[in-house]
Amino acid sequence: MITMILGEVANFAAYAFAPAILVTPLGALSIIFSAVLAHFILKERLHMFGIVGCILCVVGSVGIVLHAPKERKIDSVGEIWHLATQPGFIVYSCLAVVGALFLIFWAVKRSGHRKMLVYIAICSLMGSLTVISVKAVAIALKLSFSGSNQFIYIQTWFFISVVFVCCLVQLNYLNKALDSFNTAVVSPVYYVMFTILTILANMIMYKDWVSQSATQIATQLCGFVTIVAGTFLLHKTNTSNTDSRHVGSAPTPSPPPPPQICIEE
Repeated sequence: MITMILGEVANFAAYAFAPAILVTPLGALSIIFSAVLAHFILKERLHMFGIVGCILCVVGSVGIVLHAPKERKIDSVGEIWHLATQPGFIVYSCLAVVGALFLIFWAVKRSGHRKMLVYIAICSLMGSLTVISVKAVAIALKLSFSGSNQFIYIQTWFFISVVFVCCLVQLNYLNKALDSFNTAVVSPVYYVMFTILTILANMIMYKDWVSQSATQIATQLCGFVTIVAGTFLLHKTNTSNTDSRHVGSAPTPSPPPPPQICIEE
């Protein structure tokens, strides 16, 4: 638990120094370390597909890192607020909030227990807004530590409130998804949808793609697709390992029927 908390703190700090289009996809590296540690510590066998999945995640991550856009220099939370109030991002935010409310108050009651994508879509829509706000709070902390206090502005506290509300919604519906459906299916689908919407939100707000060439954008897309393929392979391997535990085991003998007593007249 301590190492997980430290990892989340480091992930939070990464948003202050690198664009979200770089930080978010690299979250797949945690899957690689989990698989390798489980192989050596928990003695869970890593099959060939799992090894290929790890290699794909590494190759895709390297491609994204090498062609990631440069971080925009921001000197105050007011600059982030200016970017967040641009028409394009306001439209995206309204669509995300309205879509999440529609799914919460209508789709969940009708088909939430049968369709996994309902819960995952809510988590992903709120997650994209969470990352935007987390990045703003992380930058505010970085600037405050450097001597320019950003917590005197109401915009900073607004972003903190958005992080708090969106995280609560994410945790609630992610737990519902994990409680109702197979974790090996929920995790990769949630990772893919969350990453796509997060990258889309950051591209709309920060316009990172403007300073990049078509080749760089195409390379980043290929790297992301490679990570997605590796993630699905790793989770498919986990599912196969879980199912294979029951292969070859002796069937449980059924209890003998109770003796019948015949009474002759």
